[in-house]
Amino acid sequence: MIKENYIEIQRGTFLMGSEREKSKPNEQPVHEVNIDYDILMSKYLVTVEEYMLYAQATGVEVPTDKHTHLGVNVPVRRVRWYDARDYCRWKSEREGVTFRLPTEAEWEYACRAGSNGNYCFDEGKENLGDYAWYKENSGRVTHNVGLKKPNAWGLYDMHGNVWEWCADHYAEDYSKTFRDGSAWNVKSQRGMVLRGGAWSGVAENCRASSRINLPANSKNYFCGFRVVVEL
Repeated sequence: MIKENYIEIQRGTFLMGSEREKSKPNEQPVHEVNIDYDILMSKYLVTVEEYMLYAQATGVEVPTDKHTHLGVNVPVRRVRWYDARDYCRWKSEREGVTFRLPTEAEWEYACRAGSNGNYCFDEGKENLGDYAWYKENSGRVTHNVGLKKPNAWGLYDMHGNVWEWCADHYAEDYSKTFRDGSAWNVKSQRGMVLRGGAWSGVAENCRASSRINLPANSKNYFCGFRVVVEL
């Protein structure tokens, strides 16, 4: 199961952040991050079907969603950061390996897949629709995972569909954050980090370096998550 649905992300060094958007100080300064360990990252966002297995096993609430009619292979939404964390704990106990949310640095490293541009591909944003569901092509709804092109490392929906919870507390910028791929663990009144953009957002929000924050107990129609496995 893990081999089929996960991609091995090998250790490496990359430049995190962007200075292309001068109005985005939360993406600065651009800095080198050295991730000296390997992980497995899920090819796809966690789906409604996967989350329902967890809910049925534990009795937790299944998020109500006006897009439920779209099927069980769409990304689960309206999950809090706490819900995503608890899902990972349950999955770890069930399968005997450690699942968790990706750190913000791991997420950007995996999203870029070797690219230093705004997106995982070298072309301009006019090609974003090949890789992402966002405001211009989504029809204002989420879509089944894996329908668009994957990035160079085989990960789907890293741009668009739903914003993805990360393990980190939100830092206003990168002036003090860690350079080794680990999560920023200094608690912030601004909440937790989300990455990737969503079906409801513009192309700029889907950039590899774009980041937003919400309280850990927030439930929103544009928030979901994917998981990683520690090796």
